[in-house]
Amino acid sequence: MSFGAGVPTVQVADLKDGDFLLDVREDDEWKAGHAEGALHIPISEFVARYGELTEAAPQDGRVHVICRSGGRSAQVTMYLAQQGIDAVNVDGGMQVWESAGRPVVTDDGQQGHVL
Repeated sequence: MSFGAGVPTVQVADLKDGDFLLDVREDDEWKAGHAEGALHIPISEFVARYGELTEAAPQDGRVHVICRSGGRSAQVTMYLAQQGIDAVNVDGGMQVWESAGRPVVTDDGQQGHVL
């Protein structure tokens, strides 16, 4: 899925342990499984909860935005870039994350899955 040249993008394979990850999927998707350590702010609540991101994100670091397949995260990435934040869309989202063998966990640390 392509969102045009205007959306900065990174591949799942390029992510390193410790990179700041923002998951913008909805609550049911998050509960089924997510990347450990990711910050969860659903796209439907993003503008209202924007301050949570600015508090949690590294001051001079990059925000890697992820959703299920890359569409919602592309929208949030563009919004963040307009706010002057160094943000990139994770190409293929959690579907690629899971298929690449990256861990997907539930809130209690059990094996999760991507909805």
